Amino acid sequence: MKKILLFILFFGGSLLISGQKPVDYLMKGKALIESGNSGEAISVLSKALEISPESRLYIGRAEAFMAGGDYSQAINDYNSANKAAPSSGEYGLARIYALKGDAATSVYHLESNMKSSFRKSEKEIILDPSFSLIENRPEWRQFWKKEWYSAREKGIAEIEYDLSTGNIAQAKITFSELSGSYSGQDDIIYAGALINFSEKKYAESAKIISGLLADEPDNEKYLRLLSRTQEASGNSAGASSTYSKLLEIGTPDPELLILRAECYRKTGETGKAIDDIAKYLGLYPGNKKALSFAGKLESAAGDNIKALAYFSENLKLHPNDAECYIDRANSYFVSRSWDFAIKDYSMSLDLQPENSEVWLNKGISLLNSGKISDACFDFRKSFSLGNKKATPYLSRNCIK
Repeated sequence: MKKILLFILFFGGSLLISGQKPVDYLMKGKALIESGNSGEAISVLSKALEISPESRLYIGRAEAFMAGGDYSQAINDYNSANKAAPSSGEYGLARIYALKGDAATSVYHLESNMKSSFRKSEKEIILDPSFSLIENRPEWRQFWKKEWYSAREKGIAEIEYDLSTGNIAQAKITFSELSGSYSGQDDIIYAGALINFSEKKYAESAKIISGLLADEPDNEKYLRLLSRTQEASGNSAGASSTYSKLLEIGTPDPELLILRAECYRKTGETGKAIDDIAKYLGLYPGNKKALSFAGKLESAAGDNIKALAYFSENLKLHPNDAECYIDRANSYFVSRSWDFAIKDYSMSLDLQPENSEVWLNKGISLLNSGKISDACFDFRKSFSLGNKKATPYLSRNCIK
């Protein structure tokens, strides 16, 4: 386990010394902020800015300063972002001044954001908790009296909301109305792809999105929908390529590594999947989902020793999680270490007693240990919980 942990720590630290791309620094900074290490995030992003003084890095460091409560330095960085890419820091400035209770200045910067190519959607702004301190101020109410969004944009927002709530019929009505007035507009075409996806017409959705990407190959929104469509249709190879494209264009989302790793797992590219999970663990060393995934990948690759190390580390970090015990028990089960499997299955059942599959596997482990009576108890328990797979074990070993 020590070797694995050293590798993870080395991998995470290597972002600082191996000429990584800005997206790698941004992901590292994001992970550090989320774990409460804003000071370290500032250090990481400061080194990145020495190499590449681009707006996204200034914004990333500003967010780290905000997380640490240093609003003055955050303001400086958002202003630096504006110099690197005009208006890119305006939304961040609006958030900071809102947090400071300065409604007038916040709204001033929010209006600047709305007039730029970086403007946020109505949903993003409304749901942003940064503005909660000023939402009852007259400046805020006056801001929303202006028509910032066109009828087309509002209609598309309605379609997205209706699809998110499962109201496909209403979404199609709105889409039909918009199509009559704004035929051929890219955002209307995209809305059509969303509807096709919601109706599980994946081939149609993929065709539409591919057409849009032909003109805008680096459009993150289009690429994300394409990846969802590819995964839903079982095209894991295509989805992994799309996730790679998202990372190549600099999308600072660590979850893309998990999503791509799952695609690699499905296509049998276990080595690539392991590499992605190792990188993710370099960002989030104690993440339960990633440690579990890493263990399962190592087990699939035939390295049960590494798998057990990952599962044991997960248990050390999450000692009251039934799934962590099940992961390690399953690994012992595969290696025919019956006594260890029995112990971990028992611990998981103390936490999650209604798991019929665990009762079955524990019974099989007991059977292989020569404890037939105890095994039969577990087979009966599994069967009583609805697991029909227990039936042959009962008929062969427990009916006299």
